[in-house]
Order: sequence, then structure tokens, then C-alpha cells
Amino acid sequence: MKLSQPQRKVADDQTRFRVLVTGRRFGKTTLAIRELCYVAREMNKVCWYVAPSYRQAKQIAWVKIKKILKDLRWVKRINEAELTIELKNGSRICLRGADNKDSLRGVGIDFLVLDESADIEESAWTEVLRPTLSDTKGKALFTGTPKGMNWFHDLYQTGQDPTNEDWSSYLYTTIQGGFVDNTELETAKRDLDAKTFRQEYEATWETYSGIIYYGFSMQDNVKHFSVPDTNNVIHIGMDFNLDPMTSVVSFIENGVVYIFDEIQIWSSNTDELCQEIHRRYPGKKIFVYPDPASRQRKTSAGGRTDLSILQNAGFICKVPPRHMAIRDRVNSVNAKLCSASGHRGIFIHPKCKNLLNSISKHTYKEGTVLPDKTQGFDHMNDALGYQISFLYPIRTSYENAVPERYSVKTGVMR
Repeated sequence: MKLSQPQRKVADDQTRFRVLVTGRRFGKTTLAIRELCYVAREMNKVCWYVAPSYRQAKQIAWVKIKKILKDLRWVKRINEAELTIELKNGSRICLRGADNKDSLRGVGIDFLVLDESADIEESAWTEVLRPTLSDTKGKALFTGTPKGMNWFHDLYQTGQDPTNEDWSSYLYTTIQGGFVDNTELETAKRDLDAKTFRQEYEATWETYSGIIYYGFSMQDNVKHFSVPDTNNVIHIGMDFNLDPMTSVVSFIENGVVYIFDEIQIWSSNTDELCQEIHRRYPGKKIFVYPDPASRQRKTSAGGRTDLSILQNAGFICKVPPRHMAIRDRVNSVNAKLCSASGHRGIFIHPKCKNLLNSISKHTYKEGTVLPDKTQGFDHMNDALGYQISFLYPIRTSYENAVPERYSVKTGVMR
């Protein structure tokens, strides 16, 4: 495989523990696969690739590793059920998920890759995987994109300390990887909020503390406007609670969301919320974006789910099969409030006082990356988030780069 200069620098480093922090699309997963195969060329080596979950390990790396090893004609046996490849020289390459820590125990490993390390629990490394390298004096490569000041950041700092001879660390931006051009970066700036862009493409260590919706500006996102007479479609984000039932109401024009009303009903249920919506907006075509828990949740009598009540009320329901990660939902709202390029795609009418109060004051729970739910600001923000994340989703996806070339003749990827 032909490596970029930064990739080659990491590959040539013989330090026992290497930490590679990069922006998206740098090619870190491709480099990790190259390193696995490079070590496995020696006889009787055990090499593991560990992702945050078993599903992600299979999705990210399984097909690529199989193709490379088959082309190299190294494969003796493939176990699809266990994501394990046995080579003709006695080496094995195994893919595992850190979400099942018990499956990681009891094996001596010669080389370990922890991909997307920031999404893996620290205990998976310290309590389970680190001991597997002891008797073999095995090596490890940690790769990932920053996710706040967590243990992955600590590993990076360890590698920056010249007195730690067993550790080294590297940090590269997306553009330094050489696989993404400036035009694509400018497009990403328009789609992402500033903090997410810096984290995902510039590999910066962003803190998750203070105000959650930092993209919001009382001066720039709040303004008076009228609902056009020709507009017959409205969009409603919903958060289901008995105290209160909460909705954010908007129309969309040229991709810009105009929030013109809010609904907050105490000691209520989904049936009463539907009645209130019909009372306020008769004759409108109504799209609703409820909490995904509405598929099972029942806030009204009669054994009916909230989703079935909304559907029977004649609303067009847009609900994903499962919850989006809270961080991704927050990022979607921040990006729409103000993108990294300065574009604002949400405007809120001044009469929506509960939403304005919530979005301007909601903070993270101290010491976590989760919103503080004790403040009472989460209901309005969740209602808005369900709609925005469905229509304008931001997900921190994993890399899908494929190695370009590998030599069957020499048995070494270049």
C-alpha cells in the first residue's frame, strides 16, 4: 500500500505503544490494517483489531482485511462467525468489539489495534487488553479522532512525554492526510458547527462543558417573522413527558427552519397534545418528529403507544428506529444554529420564550459529556433536537478507506 508521508512516519516508528490522533478521512484505519498484516507475516503471531463494538469491527475492517489477505494468498482458513482469519504461517488475525469485554480475556496478543479509541471504555484497555500484551511483550496502536478530554487524550499526552520511552504519539489534521481536498473541507464547514468541524477535521481536543448550544445567538438566531399565507405545511418536534408535554413548531423555507410557536402542556397526555395541535393549526399538513421511544412509550390510557396515537390523529410521523447518540443530536442542532462557515439555518420567534430560555441556558452535567437534566431545560431542547437531527443529521461516521496496492510477490503492502 502506498502510504502518505504522515502514515509512513507512524508506520516506521518502532515504539511499543503508538497513539495516532487524526481528523476524519486521514486513512488511519487503512494504516491500522496495514500494520496488522505486516506483523502477521511473521510465524505464529496473534494480532487483534478491536473497535468500539463487534458490529463496528465487522463493518469497518472485516471485508478489507479478507480481501488483502486473499490477494496475498496467505489465508488458510476464515471463520466468519468469530471474525478470525488463520494464515498459512500459523498467525491469526482476529476482530473483536470492546462492548463485550469478557470476550477479550485470556489470550496472549502480539499486536493490538484499538481503532476509534476515544469511543472505547478506558477499562477495556487497562483491565483487559493491557494484560494480554504482557507475556508476549506485545505492541499496540491506538487510533481515533478526539472526543473531548477523555482517556484517549491522556494517552496522547503520555506519548508526547520524551521520558516515556515505550510511548509515542502523533496528531494530524484531515488535510495533512492528503485524501480530502479543500473543496470538501469547505463543504463540511457549511454542514457542521464550528466545534464539531474542529474536532472531526482539525483533530482538536474540544471540551464539553458550559453551554451546550453554543451556536445559538440571541442577536442572530432570534427575529420577528410571519408564517407565509401560502404555507400549508408545518413541522413539529416532540418530547413526551407528563410534566410537561412539549413541542416546537416550525415551517421550513429554502432549508431554513423558522420556529414560530411552542406547546407546553402540564399534567397531560398524547391525546390532549394532538387535540391542541389540531385546534391551533386547522387544515395544515403536519409532520411530527417524536422521541423514538414513542414506538413503545404510552402516556395515554388504553394501551396505545404514543406513535400510534399520533398516526391515528392524521399526522405524518418521522421517527428513526432508535435514538441517535445525544452528542450527534446536539451537534446537529448546533450546526443548524450556526455552521462552521457562519451560516445560520434556525430562526426563533421572540414569542417562543420557553425554547429561548432553554436553549440559551442549558449546560452539560459537570464532569460529563451529557446534558444536565436537573435544570428543566432539556424538554424543549430535546423536542427541537428530534426534528433537526432527523432532517439534518450529523453522525461521526467511521472511515471506509481501502488500501490502494499490496504486493503479492514480496508479501508486503506498500
